[in-house]
Amino acid sequence: MSRYFKAEIIQNLPLNSKTGLLTIKPSEHAPDPEPGQFYMLEVSDFRDPLLKRPFSVFRKTLDAIQFLYEVRGRGTLMLRSLRVGGVIDALGPLGNGYPKPDTESTPLLIAGGIGIASLFPLLESLPKRAHVFYGARNNEGLVLLNELKDLSCKLHISTDDGSMGPKGTVVDILNDFLSSQFSVPNSYLIYACGHKAMLEAVCRVALEKGIRGYISAEERMACGMGACLGCAIRVKSKEQRAKSRKQKAKYLNSTLSSQPLALSYKMVCKDGPVFQIGEIVW
Repeated sequence: MSRYFKAEIIQNLPLNSKTGLLTIKPSEHAPDPEPGQFYMLEVSDFRDPLLKRPFSVFRKTLDAIQFLYEVRGRGTLMLRSLRVGGVIDALGPLGNGYPKPDTESTPLLIAGGIGIASLFPLLESLPKRAHVFYGARNNEGLVLLNELKDLSCKLHISTDDGSMGPKGTVVDILNDFLSSQFSVPNSYLIYACGHKAMLEAVCRVALEKGIRGYISAEERMACGMGACLGCAIRVKSKEQRAKSRKQKAKYLNSTLSSQPLALSYKMVCKDGPVFQIGEIVW
Protein backbone atom coordinates (compact mmCIF):
# COMPACT_ATOMS: atom_id res chain seq x y z
CA MET A 1 0.00 0.00 0.00
CA SER A 2 1.42 3.37 -1.02
CA ARG A 3 0.82 6.66 0.72
CA TYR A 4 2.11 10.19 1.11
CA PHE A 5 4.37 10.96 4.02
CA LYS A 6 6.96 13.44 5.19
CA ALA A 7 10.48 12.36 5.98
CA GLU A 8 13.56 13.89 7.52
CA ILE A 9 16.80 13.87 5.55
CA ILE A 10 19.37 12.14 7.75
CA GLN A 11 22.11 11.79 5.13
CA ASN A 12 22.87 13.05 1.61
CA LEU A 13 26.21 11.51 0.76
CA PRO A 14 28.04 12.32 -2.51
CA LEU A 15 29.56 9.15 -3.97
CA ASN A 16 31.24 10.81 -6.95
CA SER A 17 30.85 13.92 -9.11
CA LYS A 18 27.33 12.95 -10.23
CA THR A 19 26.01 10.26 -7.92
CA GLY A 20 24.71 10.47 -4.37
CA LEU A 21 23.06 8.35 -1.69
CA LEU A 22 20.05 9.96 -0.01
CA THR A 23 18.79 8.58 3.31
CA ILE A 24 15.43 9.67 4.70
CA LYS A 25 13.58 8.84 7.91
CA PRO A 26 9.77 8.77 7.58
CA SER A 27 7.94 10.78 10.24
CA GLU A 28 5.80 7.71 10.97
CA HIS A 29 5.83 4.03 10.09
CA ALA A 30 6.04 3.53 6.32
CA PRO A 31 5.08 0.31 4.50
CA ASP A 32 8.01 -1.91 3.58
CA PRO A 33 8.76 -1.85 -0.16
CA GLU A 34 9.27 -4.96 -2.24
CA PRO A 35 12.55 -5.23 -4.20
CA GLY A 36 12.09 -3.25 -7.41
CA GLN A 37 9.47 -0.80 -6.13
CA PHE A 38 10.03 2.95 -6.14
CA TYR A 39 9.03 6.23 -4.48
CA MET A 40 8.14 9.66 -5.84
CA LEU A 41 10.19 12.34 -4.06
CA GLU A 42 9.53 16.07 -4.07
CA VAL A 43 12.85 17.79 -4.62
CA SER A 44 11.80 21.37 -3.80
CA ASP A 45 9.59 23.15 -1.27
CA PHE A 46 8.77 25.81 -3.86
CA ARG A 47 6.98 23.56 -6.38
CA ASP A 48 9.73 24.32 -8.88
CA PRO A 49 10.33 21.87 -10.43
CA LEU A 50 6.63 21.12 -10.02
CA LEU A 51 6.70 17.36 -10.46
CA LYS A 52 8.04 14.74 -8.09
CA ARG A 53 10.83 12.47 -9.31
CA PRO A 54 10.81 8.63 -9.22
CA PHE A 55 13.61 6.83 -7.36
CA SER A 56 14.14 3.11 -6.84
CA VAL A 57 14.72 1.91 -3.30
CA PHE A 58 18.35 1.00 -2.68
CA ARG A 59 17.90 -0.16 0.89
CA LYS A 60 15.20 -0.12 3.57
CA THR A 61 16.16 -0.39 7.23
CA LEU A 62 13.95 -0.42 10.29
CA ASP A 63 13.45 3.35 10.31
CA ALA A 64 15.07 4.71 7.14
CA ILE A 65 14.95 4.43 3.34
CA GLN A 66 17.94 4.92 1.04
CA PHE A 67 17.90 6.07 -2.58
CA LEU A 68 20.74 6.14 -5.08
CA TYR A 69 20.49 9.06 -7.51
CA GLU A 70 22.41 10.55 -10.40
CA VAL A 71 22.42 14.25 -11.26
CA ARG A 72 20.86 14.48 -14.73
CA GLY A 73 18.97 17.76 -14.67
CA ARG A 74 17.68 20.59 -12.53
CA GLY A 75 15.52 18.38 -10.32
CA THR A 76 18.26 15.94 -9.33
CA LEU A 77 20.72 18.82 -8.97
CA MET A 78 18.36 20.32 -6.38
CA LEU A 79 18.09 16.92 -4.71
CA ARG A 80 21.84 16.88 -4.29
CA SER A 81 21.70 20.24 -2.51
CA LEU A 82 19.24 19.03 0.16
CA ARG A 83 20.70 19.29 3.66
CA VAL A 84 20.59 16.99 6.66
CA GLY A 85 17.70 17.97 8.92
CA GLY A 86 15.50 19.12 6.07
CA VAL A 87 12.10 17.59 5.36
CA ILE A 88 11.01 16.03 2.10
CA ASP A 89 7.59 14.86 0.81
CA ALA A 90 7.39 11.33 -0.53
CA LEU A 91 4.84 8.95 -2.04
CA GLY A 92 5.32 5.21 -2.00
CA PRO A 93 6.07 2.44 -2.27
CA LEU A 94 4.80 2.35 -5.86
CA GLY A 95 4.67 -0.14 -8.71
CA ASN A 96 5.32 -3.84 -8.69
CA GLY A 97 8.48 -5.65 -7.71
CA TYR A 98 10.71 -8.45 -8.94
CA PRO A 99 9.28 -11.95 -8.58
CA LYS A 100 11.60 -14.13 -6.54
CA PRO A 101 13.37 -16.95 -8.38
CA ASP A 102 12.59 -20.57 -7.72
CA THR A 103 15.14 -22.61 -5.83
CA GLU A 104 16.41 -24.31 -8.99
CA SER A 105 17.22 -21.14 -10.96
CA THR A 106 20.54 -19.31 -11.08
CA PRO A 107 19.75 -15.57 -10.94
CA LEU A 108 21.66 -13.29 -13.32
CA LEU A 109 21.38 -9.64 -12.26
CA ILE A 110 22.39 -7.10 -14.91
CA ALA A 111 22.83 -3.45 -13.91
CA GLY A 112 23.86 -0.39 -15.85
CA GLY A 113 25.06 2.57 -13.77
CA ILE A 114 22.65 3.48 -10.99
CA GLY A 115 20.36 0.68 -12.15
CA ILE A 116 22.14 -1.26 -9.41
CA ALA A 117 19.89 0.53 -6.89
CA SER A 118 16.77 -1.29 -8.08
CA LEU A 119 18.50 -4.68 -8.01
CA PHE A 120 20.33 -4.36 -4.69
CA PRO A 121 17.34 -5.20 -2.42
CA LEU A 122 16.65 -8.27 -4.54
CA LEU A 123 20.27 -9.34 -4.36
CA GLU A 124 20.20 -9.13 -0.56
CA SER A 125 17.46 -11.79 -0.53
CA LEU A 126 19.08 -14.13 -3.07
CA PRO A 127 21.38 -17.09 -2.45
CA LYS A 128 25.10 -16.79 -3.06
CA ARG A 129 24.77 -18.53 -6.42
CA ALA A 130 23.55 -15.27 -7.97
CA HIS A 131 25.75 -13.58 -10.58
CA VAL A 132 25.86 -9.78 -10.86
CA PHE A 133 26.90 -8.11 -14.12
CA TYR A 134 27.60 -4.45 -13.44
CA GLY A 135 28.66 -1.96 -16.09
CA ALA A 136 29.16 1.79 -16.42
CA ARG A 137 30.83 4.34 -18.69
CA ASN A 138 33.93 4.44 -16.47
CA ASN A 139 35.17 3.34 -13.06
CA GLU A 140 33.60 6.39 -11.38
CA GLY A 141 30.18 5.11 -12.42
CA LEU A 142 30.65 1.81 -10.58
CA VAL A 143 29.40 2.82 -7.16
CA LEU A 144 28.95 0.89 -3.90
CA LEU A 145 31.24 -1.95 -4.97
CA ASN A 146 32.15 -2.75 -1.37
CA GLU A 147 28.47 -3.24 -0.51
CA LEU A 148 28.15 -5.64 -3.43
CA LYS A 149 31.24 -7.59 -2.43
CA ASP A 150 29.91 -7.90 1.13
CA LEU A 151 26.98 -9.90 -0.25
CA SER A 152 29.34 -12.61 -1.53
CA CYS A 153 27.76 -12.62 -4.97
CA LYS A 154 29.68 -13.58 -8.12
CA LEU A 155 30.52 -10.11 -9.43
CA HIS A 156 31.34 -9.39 -13.09
CA ILE A 157 32.37 -5.81 -13.93
CA SER A 158 32.92 -3.89 -17.16
CA THR A 159 33.37 -0.26 -18.24
CA ASP A 160 32.93 1.34 -21.64
CA ASP A 161 36.43 2.84 -21.49
CA GLY A 162 38.20 -0.11 -19.85
CA SER A 163 39.11 1.84 -16.70
CA MET A 164 37.86 -1.09 -14.57
CA GLY A 165 37.22 -4.61 -15.75
CA PRO A 166 37.04 -5.57 -19.43
CA LYS A 167 36.47 -2.78 -21.94
CA GLY A 168 32.93 -2.99 -23.31
CA THR A 169 29.31 -2.97 -22.23
CA VAL A 170 27.69 -5.00 -19.51
CA VAL A 171 25.85 -6.93 -22.23
CA ASP A 172 29.22 -7.92 -23.71
CA ILE A 173 30.33 -9.58 -20.47
CA LEU A 174 26.90 -11.20 -20.10
CA ASN A 175 27.30 -12.70 -23.58
CA ASP A 176 30.82 -13.88 -22.79
CA PHE A 177 29.59 -15.56 -19.61
CA LEU A 178 26.68 -17.31 -21.31
CA SER A 179 28.93 -18.49 -24.15
CA SER A 180 31.26 -20.11 -21.63
CA GLN A 181 28.55 -22.02 -19.78
CA PHE A 182 27.03 -25.40 -20.47
CA SER A 183 23.87 -24.96 -18.40
CA VAL A 184 20.50 -25.19 -20.09
CA PRO A 185 18.73 -21.82 -20.62
CA ASN A 186 15.93 -22.67 -18.20
CA SER A 187 18.43 -22.83 -15.34
CA TYR A 188 18.98 -19.06 -15.56
CA LEU A 189 16.66 -16.23 -14.60
CA ILE A 190 17.57 -12.67 -15.65
CA TYR A 191 16.83 -9.48 -13.72
CA ALA A 192 17.96 -6.23 -15.36
CA CYS A 193 17.80 -2.50 -14.72
CA GLY A 194 19.51 0.29 -16.64
CA HIS A 195 19.03 2.64 -19.57
CA LYS A 196 16.71 1.73 -22.43
CA ALA A 197 19.38 0.68 -24.94
CA MET A 198 20.93 -1.68 -22.40
CA LEU A 199 17.57 -3.24 -21.54
CA GLU A 200 16.74 -3.77 -25.20
CA ALA A 201 20.10 -5.50 -25.72
CA VAL A 202 19.56 -7.69 -22.65
CA CYS A 203 16.13 -8.70 -23.94
CA ARG A 204 17.59 -9.58 -27.32
CA VAL A 205 20.21 -11.83 -25.75
CA ALA A 206 17.66 -13.48 -23.46
CA LEU A 207 15.20 -14.13 -26.28
CA GLU A 208 17.86 -15.50 -28.60
CA LYS A 209 19.07 -17.91 -25.93
CA GLY A 210 15.65 -18.78 -24.52
CA ILE A 211 16.30 -17.37 -21.05
CA ARG A 212 13.43 -16.18 -18.88
CA GLY A 213 13.58 -12.97 -16.91
CA TYR A 214 12.42 -9.51 -15.93
CA ILE A 215 13.51 -5.96 -16.61
CA SER A 216 12.78 -2.74 -14.74
CA ALA A 217 11.82 -0.05 -17.24
CA GLU A 218 12.80 3.61 -16.95
CA GLU A 219 10.41 6.33 -18.15
CA ARG A 220 9.65 9.91 -17.22
CA MET A 221 6.83 10.04 -14.67
CA ALA A 222 4.59 12.81 -13.41
CA CYS A 223 2.15 11.23 -10.95
CA GLY A 224 3.45 7.74 -10.16
CA MET A 225 -0.07 6.26 -10.08
CA GLY A 226 -1.08 5.89 -13.73
CA ALA A 227 -3.39 8.90 -13.84
CA CYS A 228 -1.41 11.19 -16.15
CA LEU A 229 -0.52 8.48 -18.73
CA GLY A 230 2.89 10.10 -19.13
CA CYS A 231 4.84 6.85 -18.77
CA ALA A 232 2.88 4.71 -21.24
CA ILE A 233 4.90 2.07 -23.09
CA ARG A 234 3.91 -0.25 -25.89
CA VAL A 235 3.63 -3.92 -24.97
CA LYS A 236 2.66 -7.18 -26.61
CA SER A 237 -0.72 -8.66 -25.79
CA LYS A 238 -0.98 -11.99 -23.98
CA GLU A 239 -2.11 -13.57 -27.25
CA GLN A 240 0.94 -12.25 -29.09
CA ARG A 241 3.29 -13.51 -26.39
CA ALA A 242 1.63 -16.95 -26.39
CA LYS A 243 1.95 -17.19 -30.16
CA SER A 244 5.54 -16.02 -29.99
CA ARG A 245 6.53 -18.81 -27.64
CA LYS A 246 5.48 -21.29 -30.33
CA GLN A 247 7.24 -19.42 -33.12
CA LYS A 248 10.55 -18.21 -31.74
CA ALA A 249 11.83 -16.63 -34.95
CA LYS A 250 8.71 -14.52 -35.38
CA TYR A 251 8.88 -13.70 -31.69
CA LEU A 252 12.34 -12.14 -32.06
CA ASN A 253 11.40 -10.20 -35.15
CA SER A 254 8.15 -8.78 -33.81
CA THR A 255 9.52 -7.94 -30.37
CA LEU A 256 12.68 -6.16 -31.42
CA SER A 257 11.83 -4.61 -34.79
CA SER A 258 9.43 -2.13 -36.30
CA GLN A 259 7.04 -4.72 -37.72
CA PRO A 260 3.41 -3.75 -37.02
CA LEU A 261 1.73 -5.20 -33.95
CA ALA A 262 -1.69 -4.79 -32.40
CA LEU A 263 -1.45 -1.77 -30.13
CA SER A 264 -1.48 -2.32 -26.40
CA TYR A 265 -0.11 -0.01 -23.72
CA LYS A 266 0.79 -0.24 -20.05
CA MET A 267 1.86 2.37 -17.50
CA VAL A 268 5.39 1.93 -16.18
CA CYS A 269 4.42 3.42 -12.81
CA LYS A 270 1.29 1.35 -12.21
CA ASP A 271 1.74 -1.82 -14.28
CA GLY A 272 5.53 -1.84 -13.86
CA PRO A 273 8.23 -0.85 -13.50
CA VAL A 274 9.02 -4.58 -13.69
CA PHE A 275 8.00 -6.38 -16.89
CA GLN A 276 8.67 -9.83 -18.28
CA ILE A 277 11.35 -10.11 -20.92
CA GLY A 278 9.55 -10.19 -24.26
CA GLU A 279 6.60 -8.12 -23.05
CA ILE A 280 7.80 -4.65 -24.11
CA VAL A 281 7.87 -3.63 -27.77
CA TRP A 282 11.10 -1.63 -28.21
